[in-house]
Amino acid sequence: MKVFKPFCSLVIALFFFSCQQESKPTFFIIQGEAQGSTYAIKYIATEEVTSKTEIDSLLTAFDLSLSTYRPDSKISKINAGDSTIVVDDFFVKTFEVSNQIFQETNGLFDPTIGVLVNAYGFGPNKKSVNLSPNQIDSTLQYVGFDKVKLNEDNTISKKHNQTYFDFNAIAQGYSVDVVVDFLKSKGIKNAIVEIGGELFALGKNTIENKNWVVGIDDPLQTPEERKLIAKVNLENLGMATSGNYRKVMIDEKTDEKFVHIINPKTGLSQKGNILSATVLAKNGALADGYATAFMIMPLEESKTFLQNHPELYVMLLYTDVENQMQQYLTDNFKKLIIE
Repeated sequence: MKVFKPFCSLVIALFFFSCQQESKPTFFIIQGEAQGSTYAIKYIATEEVTSKTEIDSLLTAFDLSLSTYRPDSKISKINAGDSTIVVDDFFVKTFEVSNQIFQETNGLFDPTIGVLVNAYGFGPNKKSVNLSPNQIDSTLQYVGFDKVKLNEDNTISKKHNQTYFDFNAIAQGYSVDVVVDFLKSKGIKNAIVEIGGELFALGKNTIENKNWVVGIDDPLQTPEERKLIAKVNLENLGMATSGNYRKVMIDEKTDEKFVHIINPKTGLSQKGNILSATVLAKNGALADGYATAFMIMPLEESKTFLQNHPELYVMLLYTDVENQMQQYLTDNFKKLIIE
């Protein structure tokens, strides 16, 4: 018996050392396509705890609730006039956060803008229409988040059957939150999730002993170049950027250009001096929704609004009277910038 003790001790020691080596935290990366764009997930763990298949399945379920590009989704059926549809948790959460931002921005953020989004050619059919002032006024009667209701049985009531939900200005940010919550359920504490440019930084980059670092695009860059306006440190924050510099539709008859952000109060394609709005918030849905609102809200009004909302971290890029790009940053945002 004594002869085998050293050998057994050696085996135990090697096994313990091997376990220690295998349990060292490392990066795991999952990439794919979703919502007409791409997604990328980087998480830190000692072993692989989820897969691309699981993430794709989760995002498909999300689209079946909120994608206006899927005729079989709940939102598409509601838009088509089916009042019997019982919405799921994805829809309920998006509805509730949308209503919060709608109320706080005095209606400048409004997901019932869909009927105008479609008319301008930014919706699923991609067919633009040169709307007359009378047509715009007539269509505006169907716009208003105060004209829709989430009922106790989770069905949706609309004052006007023509009212069309379009949560694209907030859904992508919320989809990031959904993936983050899924990662948390798997025991992951440190990760960064990005879907179509909207993201959430969960915890820290513990492998490199620092916060997650994210770059913000220069809105004046050309399609051929990638130029950053700033880099920021993120920890447990969602981030979204909205801008008028990428999505532009051209009317087939008049060649007139329309930017993709529409003012729900005027029904007009917004043509203000705000180039882009980057918002950091406690979750991706809030960041995404507010980023859209700040593209419509006049600059001075945004500054006043942000004084009353210290929970938001914001960078606004705008053009001055000489058409030169300028920056407005909240104090909390400034503290996150990497010099």
